[in-house]
Amino acid sequence: MSTDPAHHGYLTRSELQHLADAVPPPPPTGSQVEAADRALSASYRVLENTDRWLMATSHAEVRSPFALQHFDCALGVLFNPAENTTPASARLMQRLFEDAEAASTIVKMRAHRPRPVGDDPNREACQRVSDTGRASASYPSGSATVAAAYGEAMAAIAPDHAEAARDTAHQIALSRVICGMHYPLDAQTGEKLGKAVFERAAITPDFQADLALARQEYVSLKASGKTNPGCAAERAALLQTP
Repeated sequence: MSTDPAHHGYLTRSELQHLADAVPPPPPTGSQVEAADRALSASYRVLENTDRWLMATSHAEVRSPFALQHFDCALGVLFNPAENTTPASARLMQRLFEDAEAASTIVKMRAHRPRPVGDDPNREACQRVSDTGRASASYPSGSATVAAAYGEAMAAIAPDHAEAARDTAHQIALSRVICGMHYPLDAQTGEKLGKAVFERAAITPDFQADLALARQEYVSLKASGKTNPGCAAERAALLQTP
């Protein structure tokens, strides 16, 4: 458990630093790797203003408890943050958010890679983004880091839907590429970091306690029989690719 009063995740600052130190630097400017990454990023512009683009707009919200809803279709349940029926799940997600966001921020402070919407001021973003936001660091993707940690957590909460939970997390990371907020390598690196954050957090007693309660909440949600009516539309949107 973190002893930093300003941090409320599962991990200590030294643990987060250790995880961040293992992340490689972004590709050098002008390298073949960077050029290929830019080209792949540009290919996703064909999805602008499609249903997949609208999903990416929704995925921009990765804060708990709202992000729980991204996993409705993967788990076959209906999370309803407004009713506060899953407080342990929300707490678990919030603490993972704190850890994943902190780890990615440490990496971003080492080297500044511009975002696609920063490199190209005319590129459309699927969310409202200020000039400061366009100029902020892109590597690694903090949202992808958070999403990957969430996906692993959901896989632990609902092992019967583990593959679907992890795929949803990947789609959230990919949405940041579709949005032009991150290059593909930024998202890929974030996903790797998020999984590393989860692996370390998962062995803490606090996480294990929250996980046990979250599993009970999942069982109750399944028993209610309520599901998200938008899942068919979600499946259709995911079929749209560059």
